[in-house]
Amino acid sequence: MLNFFKKEKEEFKILSPVDGELIPLAKVPDEVFSQKIMGDGFAVTPSGTTVVAPLSGTAASVFPTGHAVGIQTKDGIECIVHIGLDTVELNGEGFTPLIKQGDKVKAGDPIVRFEREAIAQKGYNLVTMVVFPSGYEKEFDLGQKRVTAGERLV
Repeated sequence: MLNFFKKEKEEFKILSPVDGELIPLAKVPDEVFSQKIMGDGFAVTPSGTTVVAPLSGTAASVFPTGHAVGIQTKDGIECIVHIGLDTVELNGEGFTPLIKQGDKVKAGDPIVRFEREAIAQKGYNLVTMVVFPSGYEKEFDLGQKRVTAGERLV
């Protein structure tokens, strides 16, 4: 009878961060990501402009430039969402963080918006990486396909 007071344990899942084409990290034209130096994961060549949290947790870091967000789960899994290659050089131009450090996020919550066309016109590759520096040891073999933001991948 008192079971309805118990919180449902949220099922662990990893979602696509943005609409676009899912690709393996090995195809990202940057050695730090393609060689998995920061950890294993996957990437999406975006067709959308809103990035959602790929998993639930706490925003451990939200870069002031808006190009990257670190999320940590209550179980200690660390995840970094990195939008584009060398986009830190834009100093936040074209990025709007929707959360701040310390915020709790649920998988699928919007975390960053970006101006895809404006950033691409400046010559930046907007491939968006999701990497797991620690706490998640399974390999990613998700293939290559069209995905939508919030679509379950794992």
